[in-house]
Amino acid sequence: MSSTEHLRHTRIPLAHGGGAMPAVGFGTLIADRSAASRSITAALQTGFRHLDAAERYLNEDVVGDAVKQAFNAGTLTREELFVTSKLWNTNHRPERVRPAFEASLRRLQLDYLDLYLVHTPFAFQPGDEMDPRDEHDHPIYDTGVTLADTWRAMERLVDEGRCRAIGLSDITLPALKEIVAVARIQPAVLQVESHPYLPEWELLEFCRQHGIVLLAFAPLGHGMEPRIADDPVIQAIARRVDQTPAQVALSWAVQRGTAFLTTSTNPAHIEQNFDIARLPDDAMQVMRQGIDTRVRLNAVVETGVPGFVPRRA
Repeated sequence: MSSTEHLRHTRIPLAHGGGAMPAVGFGTLIADRSAASRSITAALQTGFRHLDAAERYLNEDVVGDAVKQAFNAGTLTREELFVTSKLWNTNHRPERVRPAFEASLRRLQLDYLDLYLVHTPFAFQPGDEMDPRDEHDHPIYDTGVTLADTWRAMERLVDEGRCRAIGLSDITLPALKEIVAVARIQPAVLQVESHPYLPEWELLEFCRQHGIVLLAFAPLGHGMEPRIADDPVIQAIARRVDQTPAQVALSWAVQRGTAFLTTSTNPAHIEQNFDIARLPDDAMQVMRQGIDTRVRLNAVVETGVPGFVPRRA
């Protein structure tokens, strides 16, 4: 990992793919399309060079338009930008993987993706309905495909050269181990909820051992209770180092070797989330030893239904 005192420039080489991932990433899960466009543009202008998109967010075209505008303005080149998208649950059958990938590329107006993730390990009933439900409003799962089947189709995307790396998201350690054991092309990245209240140390250690980058979503707890920014340990460190509590939590994420995604529609918060600096080593120790709150905010790892994504109308 290369970094400076200003951690915003940290890039993590991908052991199982091309290039390096900027550790500081911007998530594009913003329901209001106009707000999404403004926020993505602001993030790029601030200096974010890692955008995280997904078919399920229903706004890949907005992401693509914002990126194209930056390209056309000459403020950004494709080589500087790291773009991720994700295969949705209804497209796990091998014959649906390439069409879903190509549709994402068209919406994003790109020739290739730096990273393509399996959005969750849960296969839903294939079809146009993104959230298929039974009469009891339970998800309808697809028992005719395994995650290993889907992964083999993902590997073929890398073989064809239009996807530089592949990975997994919203998956538990036991399920990750099953894919690592059978994969011809190993996962380059694992995207999961992680923050000071859910540090996932065991999962992180497994990723380190296998050359997998852990990419944390909700690194600030998505503003939910209990609020990470209100933690007394983090607040004390923030006062000491003259950072905001949010900046402390984000700096902690990068310094322990992970990447992260933040999402905001507030220009000031976008700038603050990018402008993070190295914490003293003893502060890192205090955060590991002094924070004992443990909470998972998103149950997607149990159901495949992402808790932060609104149901499709």
